[in-house]
Amino acid sequence: MVNSWDMAVGRAQERLAAAPSLRAVADEEGREFALWDLAACAEGELGELIDPAEIGPAEEARLRARLGESGRDWPGGELYRRRYWLLAGGGPSVPTGPAGPTSPTAPAVAVGTVAVDNWTRGAGQLAVSSLYLRPEARGRGLAAAALDRIYRAATAEGLSGYRLEADWAWPRSVRYYLRRGLWVRSWKHAIGFTRMPQLPPYRVREEQERLVLLVADRPSGAPSGDIWTPLLAAGREGRRLRLDETAAYRQADGWVHDYARSTLALHLALAGRPLVRGPQWWAEAWRWSDGGEPEGLAYRIEQFDRRRGAADDRTAVPPGTAQPGTVLPTVARSGVELTAPTPAAVPSPAPAPRPGAVAP
Repeated sequence: MVNSWDMAVGRAQERLAAAPSLRAVADEEGREFALWDLAACAEGELGELIDPAEIGPAEEARLRARLGESGRDWPGGELYRRRYWLLAGGGPSVPTGPAGPTSPTAPAVAVGTVAVDNWTRGAGQLAVSSLYLRPEARGRGLAAAALDRIYRAATAEGLSGYRLEADWAWPRSVRYYLRRGLWVRSWKHAIGFTRMPQLPPYRVREEQERLVLLVADRPSGAPSGDIWTPLLAAGREGRRLRLDETAAYRQADGWVHDYARSTLALHLALAGRPLVRGPQWWAEAWRWSDGGEPEGLAYRIEQFDRRRGAADDRTAVPPGTAQPGTVLPTVARSGVELTAPTPAAVPSPAPAPRPGAVAP
């Protein structure tokens, strides 16, 4: 029996399929979409910028071998989601894509991809994957517009927004989603982001050498414009993390209370700030290995990097990105010797979420 959420997802997909900036992938285009997916993975994990149209059989085999599980082709695996081409206006500066060659009679061509699951995840959310733009199409707001459209389609049908994932090894995508104001909900197999009606806009800014997370509020009767209320502040105590809660945070409930700590933790990690408050916190870090306290993120980053190998070029990240070498040893050098926690059984990683390599 089809439940109400399944029906809502179907209607949301119909809204997306009717959007002028999206076009559903035809059955005969599935192979082409898979190659665009592969190009996204190659850029995100290997740092190789590849034109999907130039991936021949030998190049495909090479890339899939280097990518391993995340580069695996999943025959028939597209049945659970609906795939779309991201379209942009035609013209000589836009490359030929699946929509056909550019010409005055072809107003839009494919410059990117996105996919949306055919059922909900978590709290009635659409699951987004394969968000990717060709390099020459970036910087024009196309990815942001696609995410906004998916959000509007979801909420118009009574769904709780959307969720997506980005691999830790793809810091460009991780930073992009944070700049878009997405909240961090988890870091189980990858970094999980969400946008929900229940979550207000937030900011993270530096104040007196601390990172402060603030949320927007517009109380009844207040003048127009948001009032930004601080919830959490993170600073240093020597080489350790100090995390302070405000009264507003302690009074918050629901999703804001649950996701604020995870969201600030990821901002700290990308800023190269400590994530561990002390040995007693680190000893329990595995308890938050799916999300929550910043020590859980530090522990999970170790898992992510160990899974790929410290010397693997797929883990290359820009300066300032927190890795175990900048998170845990900095605490140990403060005079407290931290031993790695005994983790609970960590499940095998799920197939890569293929978030794409979106540029802002």
